[in-house]
Parts: sequence; C-alpha cells; structure tokens
Amino acid sequence: MPKRPKKKQNTDELHDELIPDTDIFSMEEADEPDEVEAYETDDTPEEKIAELNDRFLRLYSEFDNYRKRTLKEKIDLSKTASAGVVTDLLPVLDDFERAIKAFSDDGSANSSLKDGVILIFNKFLNVLTQKGLEPMKTIGEPFDTDFHEAITNIPAPSPDLKGKVVDEVEKGYLLNGKVIRYAKVVVGS
Repeated sequence: MPKRPKKKQNTDELHDELIPDTDIFSMEEADEPDEVEAYETDDTPEEKIAELNDRFLRLYSEFDNYRKRTLKEKIDLSKTASAGVVTDLLPVLDDFERAIKAFSDDGSANSSLKDGVILIFNKFLNVLTQKGLEPMKTIGEPFDTDFHEAITNIPAPSPDLKGKVVDEVEKGYLLNGKVIRYAKVVVGS
C-alpha cells in the first residue's frame, strides 16, 4: 500500500496549538526591538564606517583596560604569594632577636658562638628583606591603628609622648608595603 502524504495544517491551527489564546500579530509587534528601526534608516557609507570605527575603538579600549588590569593583578599576586611563608618565619626571626639579646645580657657567653648566631640572623634577615619584608618603626611614632595594636596605656613619661608609642612588645612588619603583622605597642596617655 502506498504511503499517503500527511495533511498540511493551516498555520493558524498550528499557532493555536503551540500558543493558545494569543494573537499572532500582537506578538510579532511586541517581539520586535526598537533598535530595528534605527538600522532601517538610510545611513551613508561614511556614517556606517564612522560608527563601526567607534565601536572598534571602544572594544579595543575595553580589551586594553582588561589586559592592564589582569597584568597588575598578576604582579600583585606574585608579590603577596610569599606572605604566608614569610608570616610563618616571623617567629623564627623573633627567636633570633631574643637569642642575640640573651647573648648581650650574659657576659660569660662565648663570643664566637654569639658571632655565629648574629651572622646567621643577618643572612636570614637579608633574605627576607630581599623578598620585601621591612620592620615597622614604632617607638616615638604617633599611635596608628592601621599599623599598631595597643596592648596597654601608661602615663606618658613626658608631655610630648602623649598619644605616641612608648614601648614595643612585639615588632610589626610590612611585606611590600602591606601590613603582615601589627606591632604590639604600649601607648603613652
């Protein structure tokens, strides 16, 4: 038996099956963007070229800004990538400073041992300095919560030390200009 061709449906019947209770003409008008009318105007080739050139320049500028921003972010990331390691090494640096102070306080210490510890401390400090570590200057500076953490307030020994750092309990450090450890200080009041 030969196949019978399918009966063609009327487009109105198909539309009613797909989208019931709507008018096809009203939908076509609602779906058309207003921008279509702008392109239907008769622009001269020079105007079209100027418009395309403007769009190209804007796109190029956006891409250039994106490229510069990502490059800056990569540089900043590489500078601060070592922050975790340097922060973990700060207590070792503090221990070296305490050991050197203990050698200075104890007059019976072996001077060659003291010189060895100072040599190792200086090498260690130089490596960290090359990575961007720098100690904060605190004593005598005005108290600043962006850099200092106040442990206690004491009466100022002189009137010019009011509101300034009198003593440093724990040294603070900057890494590439950013605080990685706040200085713990005593403030004169």
